[in-house]
Amino acid sequence: MTQSRLELAFPQGTPEGKLLFVGAAAGDNLHPLSPETLTVLQRQYADHAGLKARGIEAVTALSGDARFDLAIVRLARAKAAARADIALAAGHLPAGASLWIDGQKTDGVDSILKELRKLAHVDEVTSKAHGKIFRVGIPQGDWIPAEWHAREHEAAPGFVTLPGVFSADGIDPGSALLAQHLPEKLPTRVVDLGAGWGWLSAQALSRAGVSELHLVEADHAAIESARRNITDPRATFHWADARDFRLPDPVNGVIMNPPFHQGRQADPKLGAAFIATAARILTGAGRLWMVANRHLPYEAVLAEYFGQVHEIGGDNRFKVIEATAANRGSAATRKGGRR
Repeated sequence: MTQSRLELAFPQGTPEGKLLFVGAAAGDNLHPLSPETLTVLQRQYADHAGLKARGIEAVTALSGDARFDLAIVRLARAKAAARADIALAAGHLPAGASLWIDGQKTDGVDSILKELRKLAHVDEVTSKAHGKIFRVGIPQGDWIPAEWHAREHEAAPGFVTLPGVFSADGIDPGSALLAQHLPEKLPTRVVDLGAGWGWLSAQALSRAGVSELHLVEADHAAIESARRNITDPRATFHWADARDFRLPDPVNGVIMNPPFHQGRQADPKLGAAFIATAARILTGAGRLWMVANRHLPYEAVLAEYFGQVHEIGGDNRFKVIEATAANRGSAATRKGGRR
């Protein structure tokens, strides 16, 4: 949300009462909101940690009896997730309260506005900075359609997901390709960087040799889904930023299907940071297996951090890479893997 849209919603200054903000990011200018009365629901690890560092109460879930006087929802990109966030916020407001919806046009704010106008009174619609903010008056009774509420989805046999997580509707094709190229026997200690809802980790656990596997995921909803999906006692779950992840001792295997988008913008630096983390946490003889979209220029980064890099499979969309001989003494690795 831009500062201008937020100030247009509250021209009189700080609103009174307890305020819920679903989806505020760590770098947002939250003026005119007051940290003393603000609770932010934020499930992404880096934003959650950044908000807490600013002295703002950040949570990953709301208790059933939590009540607020006003709420703001920043629309998620996925429509199912946006609807679920609206339903969640509305459920913690009394009749007559205001629910503000903010979003970019590219994230479907016009479609959500059209839907909400059929369900409740909508006013104070303002367009600014390629997006809109508008107010919904909370009516009496149950007014949110049942299908808007967050529900688990069986993305694969035995695997559940939640709205908004990566590849929520099914197995990601890149992960499926990587799983096909994993060896029948894996190293003893393995880390899955960006583990999502756990499907690729489950494939690794089905291989011989694995004595422990660490799932690292920044999306709280995804890592909680993974906990549901994987009950193997060898699995340990970490809600963490893979770019900063560390363990007390090096591991000898890493698997990953790293993200390469920040919002709607492609950002190959994300994958580069995952590669740096892999090199940092691996033993010198450890092995990395990763999959990436074929057009992403990761080869130079891999050559910086690993002595041997080979493409071991792929198709016209993806490439599967194996890298060994991690250079854990490189300057970038010593700085923590950020690029």
